[in-house]
Amino acid sequence: MGTVAHIFVAPRRGAPMTRLDDALAIAGEGLRGDRYADAAIRQFPGAQLTLIESEHIDAFAQALGITFTPDMPRRNIVTAGVSLNELCGKRFRVGEAVLEGLELCEPCRLFARRTHRAVRTFFVAKGGLRARIVAGGCIRVGDKICGDA
Repeated sequence: MGTVAHIFVAPRRGAPMTRLDDALAIAGEGLRGDRYADAAIRQFPGAQLTLIESEHIDAFAQALGITFTPDMPRRNIVTAGVSLNELCGKRFRVGEAVLEGLELCEPCRLFARRTHRAVRTFFVAKGGLRARIVAGGCIRVGDKICGDA
């Protein structure tokens, strides 16, 4: 289906995103070292990690003629070649881990405040996917994303 293009974690809300080559997905928690692994700070109880399509990030940058890097949307996993909206409500495999798509990440005021106000309209239905980790394992840049978990 697609691949993992980038992996990011941040130890707390608002902290700079750290790019990783691989990350341990812990079932029921999140990515090791990421803020969403702490259930007390999750805004959405089951959402343990977030994903976004690199194609939408690139299209936004091109449409506005600005630099918009893969870490700027502050999602954990940046994908390539997969429609994340189609994975909402489904289980799918990312590397060794099995995830379940819970809901779309719609653009919010905080996303706009940290990046560009146009994200509020451009990223509607393109802001990514919140997911829970059903079965843990290592996720690496370049890993396949398969909808048949």
